[in-house]
Amino acid sequence: MNDVKEALYAIAADAVRGDMVFPTNAEIGLRVQKLLDDPDCSIDQLAKLISAEPVLLSRVIGIANSVAYNPSGQAMNDVRSAISRLGFNTLRILVMAVIVRQMQGLSQSPEHRAIAARLWEHTAHVAALARVIARRVTHQDPDAAFFAGIVHEIGGFYLISKVGRYPNLLNSGFEVWRDEGEARISGTILQILGVPEKIQEAISSLWNGYLSMPPQSLGDTLLLADQLSPVCSPLSSGDDLPQKTPPADLDMMIDDAMLSQVLAESAAEVKSLTDALNA
Repeated sequence: MNDVKEALYAIAADAVRGDMVFPTNAEIGLRVQKLLDDPDCSIDQLAKLISAEPVLLSRVIGIANSVAYNPSGQAMNDVRSAISRLGFNTLRILVMAVIVRQMQGLSQSPEHRAIAARLWEHTAHVAALARVIARRVTHQDPDAAFFAGIVHEIGGFYLISKVGRYPNLLNSGFEVWRDEGEARISGTILQILGVPEKIQEAISSLWNGYLSMPPQSLGDTLLLADQLSPVCSPLSSGDDLPQKTPPADLDMMIDDAMLSQVLAESAAEVKSLTDALNA
């Protein structure tokens, strides 16, 4: 256990110094983020840059055609129309989603990449659920909730990428991660990537693990989505199977409907988002 703590301290120290490695193919995503920060940014500029990254291009068009953003079912295949439909805020989220998912490629072995793949599946479910919960339950900004869901496990992806260098991290089953390394490492990565402060605060609420009843804040939104996700994080469960059953006591009255009813009515929206993110 002490070896695990020492490894986490070393990883955290590297993160604080800025000594971090990101996927080389995330470069275009970071360039898109920078372009989005330019007040003179145009759709044509974005379309040209996004078209140079096939993974990002497929995510943008896939999400634009999802039920969540395309309730009319009118499909589109060109990136300019997709950007116009989504808007710059959602595009920023999708760029971050690609960067986070590409961090799977930093893992050195099939075993570690499999853990990262499970973590992404969990991430996609939490992000999709957070967007629905924000809109239907907590009345928070759905895009902010979606963003928080996308990046809430970003430190975990980085941790998995370091298992090759620190093999003892796996020996603990990642139990020490939540207590010893998550806040320091994840917080530093979120700052490096320029994640907005309100998103960082919501993720901090998730680390603290306290869900207010009834849920109201962006942090509550993320916590509820995490607890309702049918796929658990491999960093918080020792089970080999990623499926889980949400706690029954989370079913509560929301306005004139039960939470379970709200989720049932939103099932198609959640599925379309998770499918697009996992494509």
